[in-house]
Amino acid sequence: MIMQSVIHLIYPPQCLACDALTESDFALCGACWRDTAFIGGLVCDACGTPLLGEDSGEKELCDDCISTARPWDRGRATLMYRDTGRRLVLSLKHGDRTDLARPAGRWLAQTARDLIRQDTVIVPVPLHWSRLLRRKYNQAAELAFALGKVAGCAVLPDALIRHTRTRPLEGHSRDQRFTALQGTISPHRKRGAALQGKHVLIVDDVMTSGATFAATTEGCRSAGATQIDVLALARVAKDA
Repeated sequence: MIMQSVIHLIYPPQCLACDALTESDFALCGACWRDTAFIGGLVCDACGTPLLGEDSGEKELCDDCISTARPWDRGRATLMYRDTGRRLVLSLKHGDRTDLARPAGRWLAQTARDLIRQDTVIVPVPLHWSRLLRRKYNQAAELAFALGKVAGCAVLPDALIRHTRTRPLEGHSRDQRFTALQGTISPHRKRGAALQGKHVLIVDDVMTSGATFAATTEGCRSAGATQIDVLALARVAKDA
């Protein structure tokens, strides 16, 4: 306790998103908290997009999920991909800020409280080996391990492989994204068997069209998973 106090005197806690001082480690300052669009209330049961109205406990779907059938069972997201939420995701993904996974794991656990069961296994969306070599870490795996620690769930980071490297899909249409990602993710030849008969929670940093989650779900289904839910740290929505 004394050592921790000394460390805080020398290195006072700072906001995760800016240089402002905070009362504790791994926290957001008041201004950044206000600019972080946490998702709550009534949401789409398939993708986690916030919906208008009050949560009555009934399953509701957004327009996108009504028009586009989702191969997974349920979906949730923690933040809207804008303002502070967008900065946090980009810092985790491209800025070597793996420390952000720790608080994100707590946020994800809160978001997924109605998805996680005792038999749930967590599977991160895999990176192609060449991209993993360049980036040195998989941000989805960092989130998955942080979530697993909070939720007490097993994490299977290598149950799936991404055997095809796709180009960046920013600016592509929904159909182009689904076409580019179809069939790109498969069970690992040996470790994929761990998904047989399991309830799987797929974790990624961002959901845009849902194409990446769809490809990952396809890999889990072919490995024999019986129920598949998806969880994103941030959700891109039409009004984002």
